[in-house]
Amino acid sequence: MSKELWKGNEAIAEAAIRAGCRCYFGYPITPQSEIPEYMSFHMPKAGGVFLQSESEVAAINMVYGAAGAGARVMTSSSSPGVSLKQEGISYMCGAELPGVIVNVMRGGPGLGTIQPAQGDYFQATRGGGHGDYRLIVFAPANIQEVVDLMQEAFDLADKYRMPVMMLLDGMIGQMMEPVEWKRPAVKPEDLPKKPWATTGTKNKRPPNIINSLFIDADACNQNNIRLEEKYARVTASEQRYETTDTEEAEVVFVAFGTPARLARAAVRLLAEDGIKAGVFRPITVWPYPYDALYETAAQENVKAVVTVEMNTGQMIDDVRIGVNGCKPVSFVGSAGGIIPTPYEVAEAAKKALGR
Repeated sequence: MSKELWKGNEAIAEAAIRAGCRCYFGYPITPQSEIPEYMSFHMPKAGGVFLQSESEVAAINMVYGAAGAGARVMTSSSSPGVSLKQEGISYMCGAELPGVIVNVMRGGPGLGTIQPAQGDYFQATRGGGHGDYRLIVFAPANIQEVVDLMQEAFDLADKYRMPVMMLLDGMIGQMMEPVEWKRPAVKPEDLPKKPWATTGTKNKRPPNIINSLFIDADACNQNNIRLEEKYARVTASEQRYETTDTEEAEVVFVAFGTPARLARAAVRLLAEDGIKAGVFRPITVWPYPYDALYETAAQENVKAVVTVEMNTGQMIDDVRIGVNGCKPVSFVGSAGGIIPTPYEVAEAAKKALGR
């Protein structure tokens, strides 16, 4: 197949349409505004619904409603906008409603800057809303991967009846790269049946009720136990990661998104100085591939692990859990929309090795 040059945000929107998404509700905010702009033109052509809501709060509640009616539905925003969606995300998890949420991260906290960052890691992986819940969180590193993962995101959302988040920094949303459309567009008749959806009984079945309210404490506890069992199945089956040049590495970089690309560039710089380095890249940051990271870090040749992030150090907590003390873990990064250079990353590796 031939490749086409696409801007990240527009590729995200097109991939969602091809994945069978027929409802989009969102609100413009930099650096993801091209997603709703693209959807406004192309969703109606696909026979779907586009609606620019009056706020991010309204958007996520529209997603709740469309998901409850059985539609494949998506919303997108950037950091402060996703913060406003958190209550609705918690409600979707409590009601076990599938949907895809795209967060094209910018610098923060507060209004921060429109420049790319990764400061929403805690929010995405620890839950920015209330209660015990989880999201499957993909962290793609390039536009091709975003496109490839989009259909999987919708499929997993339907399979487990839970929201899936696509977490990417603003650099990926704004850059342009060649994309190969590997999968045919999903046909409506190929989508999974949703017998739980509120589609109307037509006097053929009892009414479906979608709800996250459990007044009785024991009933609420039992529901949380059932959800936790589902999350355990997700953890066992849906971890994704990639390793590059880690077999003989003295130092292993751990990074997601754009910093993983910077880390690979740093690997090449270190090779010029005779230092062997590799990259461990989690593709799902929840569920996090702890065991795979430990196996990589525990190799005898590995002397140090360096986490590379576009924040002040958030994923480093998961890296420390995964490494479990078998090797020293250090951090290099920058926040507020500043992107660390491959040279800074390489120097951090040398420091970790005591050189």
